[in-house]
Amino acid sequence: MIKFLHLKYNEKSVSVTKALTVRFLTKRFIGEYASNFDSVYNKHMCLERKQLNLEIYDPCSQTQKAKFSLTSELHWADGFVIVYDISDRSSFAFAKALIYRIRAPQTSHCKRAVESAVFLVGNKRDLCHVREVGWEEGQKLALDNRCQFCELSAAEQSLEVEMMFIRIVKDILINVKLKEKRRPSGSKSMAKLINNVFGKRRKSV
Repeated sequence: MIKFLHLKYNEKSVSVTKALTVRFLTKRFIGEYASNFDSVYNKHMCLERKQLNLEIYDPCSQTQKAKFSLTSELHWADGFVIVYDISDRSSFAFAKALIYRIRAPQTSHCKRAVESAVFLVGNKRDLCHVREVGWEEGQKLALDNRCQFCELSAAEQSLEVEMMFIRIVKDILINVKLKEKRRPSGSKSMAKLINNVFGKRRKSV
């Protein structure tokens, strides 16, 4: 099971992320959604000869203070899709704050073996005539924080939305392989430590 967390800015942009998710799941575009409840979507897909079950969690609009914690989400989410509106600079500012929170040094309580996959998405590219956030700004924020980045229009670009999700799934699969590679070395180190301890005891006896 691969789990995503969709993060949005506030009630103004609630339709942005839900529209993106529904586009991916159904290829349909719906512009208006309720913002007072959490949504959990599930999708089965085959990628690189692997059968995958995706779980996409899209939280309801919350206060900025509540969103900034992200404690439980950092623990269980395999990837984050952070969406801002290119025609709303305040949404970009909050997206930046969310990325900083995700990439901040983690405590031992929620520390992960590898970094979570993060995809920064500038939505509403069809509204370039009222753009407030430049493409270069989004690209720089992503590069500086080891994230993938793209701009798209959930309203007009079904294929681009699908490709965005596929790219983050591939990132997650790479992370899974990295975790698997690190486990054996950890086991060997522990076995070596145990052998050294008990070996010394045998010699002393």
